[in-house]
Amino acid sequence: MRLKISFNKEAKHKDVVSSVGWSSAEEVLSIGDDQQILSWNLLTGDAHVVTTFSDNVYATDLHFFPRLSQSIGKKLTCSDLLVIGSADGKFHLMSKNGRLQKSVDAHQGAIITVRWSYDGSALATGGEDGQVKIWSQTGMLRSTLAQTGKPVYSLAWNVNSNGLLHTNGKILVIQSLQPSSKPLKWLAHDGLILKVSWNPNNNLIVSGGEDCKYKIWDSYGRLMYCSSTHEYPITSLAWTNDGELFAVGSFDTLRLCDRVGWSHCLEKTGTGSIFNLCWSHDGTQVAGACGNGNVLFAHIVERRLEWKNYEAEIQSSKVVVIKNVVDDVWEKLQLQNRVLRVSLSHRHLILVTSTQCLIYSIKNWNTPMIFDLREGGVTVILQTDK
Repeated sequence: MRLKISFNKEAKHKDVVSSVGWSSAEEVLSIGDDQQILSWNLLTGDAHVVTTFSDNVYATDLHFFPRLSQSIGKKLTCSDLLVIGSADGKFHLMSKNGRLQKSVDAHQGAIITVRWSYDGSALATGGEDGQVKIWSQTGMLRSTLAQTGKPVYSLAWNVNSNGLLHTNGKILVIQSLQPSSKPLKWLAHDGLILKVSWNPNNNLIVSGGEDCKYKIWDSYGRLMYCSSTHEYPITSLAWTNDGELFAVGSFDTLRLCDRVGWSHCLEKTGTGSIFNLCWSHDGTQVAGACGNGNVLFAHIVERRLEWKNYEAEIQSSKVVVIKNVVDDVWEKLQLQNRVLRVSLSHRHLILVTSTQCLIYSIKNWNTPMIFDLREGGVTVILQTDK
């Protein structure tokens, strides 16, 4: 398994890209120090300017409203709304087409990180002033959760949206939203912590910082894995939604790891530091905000499955190759949509795309049984014998 990386030869942003976010399976928005928001179409490879901020607004972070919390009765997609933090201490609620809904004065100094809760009921901000604040969906202040005295570089919600993980120098802090609750603190790194990511499915935390290491923790602050020392500081981290993989960004490098920390691949990017990483909702692609003005895209290829004498390999986003290793006979399956999930067992291959589920028998690779996925996506495939 490895990452296949692509990016434009000429950077579309004129300065450092600070953050990226997926508005759909084929569209990414990026913000940079050139004060522009760009929209990237992954099907055509084109990028266009969504909006340009005024002269005194420099965006630092963005986060899309979570998919699972769209309001009942509205036909808006879940990712129509995003929040953008800026260096003037304000956050901005905006639609993905660039229409500004509200700007809120939030911090003294720059806002460094912004995050919606998983249920969409609250927004958390962390700033240079060392404060962590909780806001309503409409931008009303609910509480000041923490005053650390040090810049808060990264934060993450727990799966129940009732607790928050944030950085405090070399220390990680988990603070419940319940009043008078005691925070959980532990010394996590030997240098400044720059990024954290808390997965809602496996409940594991991954952190990275200026000590050039990334570490995996459980929700009680117990160390599960510590990497070797890298050449450069860890500047970005992101879990896939299912919690099976996470990506690690550093200067000119992008690493793909499994949930226990084992590294599948290390890719050299040539794009400078990767300041932010964000996975697509299906967990097959990752976008990166790069220091040289580029937006990096990478999708997982060469993922292999084995069952008895059969081997299935995802060679690209829409191509799966089946091979019988006994007689060296192989079959190439070309699909119309990107492959999201694969399972090979009990004489059948199951492929899941964004719109369909295809079931192949090992006796006939030409005519699969197909049914449409009308509601929601597939997260787990379990096969058994008759």
